[in-house]
Amino acid sequence: MFFVEVVLPLSLAKTFTYCVSETEFHFIKKGMRVAVPFGKSKIYTALVIDLHQNEPGLYEAKEIHQILDEKPIATETQIKHWLWVANYYMCGIGDVYRGAFPSGLLLESETIISHKADVAVNQNELSDDEFLIYEALQQQSSLKVQEIISILNKKNVFPILQKLMAKDIVVLEEEIKESYKPKLVRYVKLHSKYESDSGLTELLEVLKNANKQKEIVLAYFQISASEKKPITVKKLVEISNSTSAVVKALIEKEIFEEYYLQQDRVSFDGKASEKQLLLSDAQEKAFGEIKNSFLEKEVCLLHGVTSSGKTEIYIKLIEEYLQTGKQVLYLLPEIALTTQLVSRLRLHFGDKVAVFHSKYSNNERVEVWKQTLQNSDKAQIVIGARSALFLPFNNLGLLIVDEEHEQTFKQTDPAPRYHARDSAIVLANFHNAKVLLGSATPSIETYFNTQIEKFGLVTITERYNNVRMPEIVLVDLKDKHFRKKMTGHFSDLLIEEIAEALSLGEQVILFQNRRGYSPVIECLTCGHVPHCQQCDVSLTFHKHKNQLRCHYCGYSIAKPTHCHSCSSIDLTTKGFGTEQIEQELVSLFPKAKTGRMDQDTTRGKFGFEKIIDTFKNREIDILVGTQMLAKGLDFDNVSLVGIMNADNMLHHPDFRAFERSFQMMTQVAGRAGRSEKQGKVVIQTYNPNHNTIQQVTMHNYTGMYKEQLYDRQIYKYPPYFRIIKLTLKHRDFDKLKEGSMWMYQVLSQNLNMPVLGPEEPAINRIRNEYIRTILIKIPQNVQLGNTKKTIQKMLNSFEAVAQYRAIKLIINVDFY
Repeated sequence: MFFVEVVLPLSLAKTFTYCVSETEFHFIKKGMRVAVPFGKSKIYTALVIDLHQNEPGLYEAKEIHQILDEKPIATETQIKHWLWVANYYMCGIGDVYRGAFPSGLLLESETIISHKADVAVNQNELSDDEFLIYEALQQQSSLKVQEIISILNKKNVFPILQKLMAKDIVVLEEEIKESYKPKLVRYVKLHSKYESDSGLTELLEVLKNANKQKEIVLAYFQISASEKKPITVKKLVEISNSTSAVVKALIEKEIFEEYYLQQDRVSFDGKASEKQLLLSDAQEKAFGEIKNSFLEKEVCLLHGVTSSGKTEIYIKLIEEYLQTGKQVLYLLPEIALTTQLVSRLRLHFGDKVAVFHSKYSNNERVEVWKQTLQNSDKAQIVIGARSALFLPFNNLGLLIVDEEHEQTFKQTDPAPRYHARDSAIVLANFHNAKVLLGSATPSIETYFNTQIEKFGLVTITERYNNVRMPEIVLVDLKDKHFRKKMTGHFSDLLIEEIAEALSLGEQVILFQNRRGYSPVIECLTCGHVPHCQQCDVSLTFHKHKNQLRCHYCGYSIAKPTHCHSCSSIDLTTKGFGTEQIEQELVSLFPKAKTGRMDQDTTRGKFGFEKIIDTFKNREIDILVGTQMLAKGLDFDNVSLVGIMNADNMLHHPDFRAFERSFQMMTQVAGRAGRSEKQGKVVIQTYNPNHNTIQQVTMHNYTGMYKEQLYDRQIYKYPPYFRIIKLTLKHRDFDKLKEGSMWMYQVLSQNLNMPVLGPEEPAINRIRNEYIRTILIKIPQNVQLGNTKKTIQKMLNSFEAVAQYRAIKLIINVDFY
């Protein structure tokens, strides 16, 4: 008897045993995929993680359908890492497998296949089976795998589908293709033969009879004298009151040369930069310290102030590791950042850079997966968001986690609820690789690890090119309201600063951590506020769609004309979001172009690029946005950053509210003045003497760290305690209350450590499910593994109680 042990892509904690024939047993290796029947009629793609000859005792092993791979598609180190993730974050191994694999490699009987439009197919190249599927898809738009099985009248159709997908004839249903091409802007410059002084006299001689052309050339000199930046054709035509036909004539006469820029970072002669990266002294020193730290420690933290040129140091390090033939993984917190970084790295490493994140289509992700597995040249450097951790690396040498403090590295839903930074450190350990964490505002846990000498620490205190740190000005909103010096949500000071920046042709970023127009609409007569029917939150007003929507479940209604409770027509809006700021700007600065960057404007695969590109090309003067703006973006023309209201971050019911606010404000402030001129940051607050706001003003990270650490120790929070958070959800309020109470009592009787709860969170109902949370605080000196086993036993007994089985229970380890 021969058996394989497989993982199914379902939320199940255990592996399953299937029987195979002897020849299959000798052919199959760990990490291959097999199609297996599961349940009554379903077929899933399972992954083999073990081969053995022990018959399962509890059930009779079914046979597998067929083997899908000729050689393993996942590596053993990778499977070992998945098992660690499943064990540490207390979720099923099936969850990790489903989260890690691109869905193009996970066909199942429910998958829907559709025909790819506008692809020319040579029908002679298709096998009979492929042709039958192709023909069926001409008749109807999409087919389920089950239907294909009945068309072909055979069970193993997965390999045929894989071939059709490889030939790009069919696609999986979920894909939405968007093609976005960055806008090319047309620029002109003077032909090189006219650049000298003698050239100029010759030029005027040539143009002495062509008046219109002469006007344009003179306008060109005027502009280039006043502005030291490339000149667009559009601008030249506007200023000289001429037409583009005249410009065209000048180009044909070889007086002007035209060229296109996709973004203004490219050097004008259009050659790829062959030149070596030159590090400044501070960077050079940090680079040496990092290498020394790697001799003793596995992990090193690079704590460099915003705009200190951390990326250049990463590039230098990557160069060294590539020479040894190792792979490099570069993790970023936000998909929006990958675009900016990829263009910078491609200038250095050409096509050795691969990108992997969830906005890519199935086929693109499968390609990167295979390139990484084969250790191909195209995937020597992999840049990605947190999911790139699960790629099948063969020879990993270095992991870089940039902006390591970002909370987006932690996955919240669905399971596995892992933290990419912590999992990266474990993965590096399996590969004997090194980890470099980079941040201007490290998370308190990471900084604590450097203080107890678990990690190395390297600090850069000056910005690149000795640019000065931005000047931070506080505006006391209480005082300004009292003196009637506010226009809408703008203080007189902020308006002056914006006007000054605009008059100098510089750009402005305004930060407001709420999207929509205003979070509350209230009736002035009876005080009624419209709430979501399914969640316990007020509805946010979105003005451009004229509707109220819930930001938790998406429920929306048209904007009411009168109060739903007392029918009065006196309705007022309270609070403000990005939309409202954008509208006020239009009335304050009618000539300036404004843009907005939040979840509503960045939908779709290229939503971010569109906005970032237009801002980079200086087509937007003022950009209003939510926290997306705070993540390491690099704009060289921004001189002013305004934080509209610093208080709504400080007063979150969360033990990290102060740490988060400090990080957020420092990061947003770091977007200002990144080239020659010192930038300015205006923070509007009702509480200018608040410690955290003062620490931001003084750029005082250590002060914030010490103060927070002191609090954490008293109130038993990380890094002194580990926290596991249990969330219970159910539609029936009383049943949930009873069940969570039972769970709490069992936990507090069996664990001698603080167990808090069961508590109703601030928003205690989402999508018609009531919520209760329980926190378990595990001290540093208690062994984590055993505690988790004990907790898991209690969770299992909770599920065994019949009346509580319907309660959803979500475990989140290190939920912060």
